[in-house]
Order: sequence, then structure tokens, then C-alpha cells
Amino acid sequence: MSMLWGFITDFFTYETTKSVVVKSWSVGIINRVVQLLIIIYFVCWVFLHEKAYQVKDSGIESSVMTKVKGFGYHNNRVMDVADYVAPTQGAAVFCIITKLIVTEKQFQGFCPESEVKYECETDEDCDKHLGSFLGNGIITGACVNSSEGGRCEMEGWCPAENDKVIMQPMMEVENFTIFIKNSIRFPMFNVTRGNFPSSLNTTYIRSCTYDPEHNRHCPIFKVGDVLRYTGQNFSTIAQTGGEIGINIEWECNLDESEERCQPHYSFTRLDAVFQKNAISQGYNFRFAKYYKTENGMKNRTDFRTLHKAYAIRFDILVTGLAGKFNTVPTLINLVAAFTSVGLGTVLCDIILLNFLKGADQYKAKKFEEVSESQIQILLSRESCSQLSIKAEEKISDDSGAVSLYLDQQL
Repeated sequence: MSMLWGFITDFFTYETTKSVVVKSWSVGIINRVVQLLIIIYFVCWVFLHEKAYQVKDSGIESSVMTKVKGFGYHNNRVMDVADYVAPTQGAAVFCIITKLIVTEKQFQGFCPESEVKYECETDEDCDKHLGSFLGNGIITGACVNSSEGGRCEMEGWCPAENDKVIMQPMMEVENFTIFIKNSIRFPMFNVTRGNFPSSLNTTYIRSCTYDPEHNRHCPIFKVGDVLRYTGQNFSTIAQTGGEIGINIEWECNLDESEERCQPHYSFTRLDAVFQKNAISQGYNFRFAKYYKTENGMKNRTDFRTLHKAYAIRFDILVTGLAGKFNTVPTLINLVAAFTSVGLGTVLCDIILLNFLKGADQYKAKKFEEVSESQIQILLSRESCSQLSIKAEEKISDDSGAVSLYLDQQL
């Protein structure tokens, strides 16, 4: 019962602050240094660098259109944009084909597989491949003769593709140009910007190529330059293909002129993590062009030309962040700054209460318990001496602060 009563009396208590002035050089220096560091952090980092006084909008609305230009030679043929760009709509993701392996005049039927792993001598050798999806068609289980010896028979588009053919890439791709047209909108501020500054004219755009130092606002990028910015070798990536990211970053301070809201371009190899993996390097895909034979309207037969394309895939990635002054975040961060300055007091209290020689005296001055009975005694004493105080009109210069000279005790 006594423990319960003690808990109740301890719970219904009130604590108020008491000012204790500590005359100590070491503690005073620590206090001011901590306060100075906190102020520098808020002023330099929070307000100037992070611009915490602004409201931010990162949910941009973006549109990207692209166009590639250039001519090249591949397999004794002149290739233009319609031949080597896929898809052709000029979207934010597109491919420039560097090498093609073509299998012409494929008809539906039965034919031997082309890969070495399908070599056989009897039908039993092909049974293990039944149900396999790693070939060029559906394995029938029969072993047939071909120009290269026995091969497992498959049903599908014949003749089977042989993608081990050595083919030289189109080296002119390095000089092709990519035109990027990007417009963005920050819906929170209703601000719309494009990657063409108002100072650019038609003559300049027709003759410029992007350079991070001299032509950083030019929207035309040379493929070889983009690969060089990512640290890639064109001869290597043209053989195997790859994925390149062109990053357009909009970071706008709308407290300044909107004309200063300009894009920043950067470049990266997106599939770099797979380059050390021998299983799936580079980038390639297949597509086919379909035709019909001219052996009469009723007997027309479908056939196709299959293309395996090795390509450089470009991904245009757009990010944006705009900020503008607002009273609410400014007040919130100011309050946080003023509150954080008090951390110096907390640190100094820890030092005084635990590490200095005068810790016991500091505790005695800082913490004092007053009960209701003590308050009643003090009130009765004051009522007894009230007349004498009024008669003499005594004035006290005590501010309520207690001073400790800890340096003299150390």
C-alpha cells in the first residue's frame, strides 16, 4: 500500500526549469562551439544547399521525341534510318541496329536443326531434346541427314537459323546523330519548359552537336560521343549490342528567372552489371518480314526473312525537381533550427553531471525538490514578515539564477 501511495505521489508532481549559471571556461567553450556548429549546419546545408525554405515538386510531366540521322554500309547494302532504327515512332526508348544476321526464305515445314548440340546418329539421340524450347522449332525426335552430318529434325520455319555466322558490324553508326526533343511541366507551379533555350536558332541547331563544355544546350548527340562519355568502346558494343541511358535532369530554382531552368545531360551504361556475366552479354532481338509466293491466288504460300539484330538500345530518362519559396517550410525549419540550438545545453549537462569534479554540487543546485508542506511554511513566514518588507521597500537584484564557479574547484 505504501509503495502504491508513493507511486501516486511521485506521478502527480510538477517539474519546472531552474537556471544555473556555470562559470567554467571549458564547459562554456563546448556549449558555444556546439551551438555554432548547429547554426552553421542549418544555414549552410539546410537553407542554402537543400533550400529547405522552398516547397518542392518532383512529379514532373514529361514528353520525349527522338530522331536518328545517318547512312551506313552493312553486308554490301546502304542502310538508312528505316533499316536500322526500331521502333520507328521516335519514342523515348529506341534501338540503333549495328549488326544483322539474315536468314532468307523461310517456309513452314520440317528440316534439320542447325546447332551443334543437336548432332545425332540415331533417333534415340534426339529423344532427350523432346519438348525443348531452346532450339529453332519443335523437335520431332527423328535424326535426319544434313550437309553437316546427322541432325535432329525440327518442325517450324525452315531452313533453321544459324546465328553463329561471322558478320561485321556497321561501323558508320559511330557518326550517326540523335536529336532529342524534351518538354516538361511542373504541375504544382504550372511551369512548362523545353530543352531548347529561346536563344537557339535554326542555323545553330542544324550545325551543332552536344558538348558538355562548349555546346551543353545543343539537343543533337553524336553516337560515338555518347559512348565515349560512358567509357565504352564502340567496336566492342557494336559486336554484342548494349543498353545506354541518356539522363535529362531538370533542377530548377523558381525563385529565380524561369529562363535559368535548363536541363543537365548525363550518360551511363545501363547493362554494365551484366558485362562480366558470360551468359547474357549485350543486347539483341529478332524480327521478321513476311511475304507470299506468286504461284496463283489460291495456292499462295507464306514465307519470311528472319533478322537477328544486334543493337545499341537508348533509354531517355527524364527526372526533375523544382522549388519555390513558401512560408510553411520556412517556419518549420526555423523552429527546428532554434530548437536544435538547445542541444548544446543537453551536451553540457551530460558533461557537468557525469564527468567534471564539481558534478555533485551542480546536481545539488540544478535539482531541488519542494513539497507542499515546505511551501506552506514558506508562505506562513512570508505573511509574518510582510509588514516589515513593505515598510523598508527592500529590492532584490537576484535574477533567480544560481552561479557556480566550477573552474575554481577543479
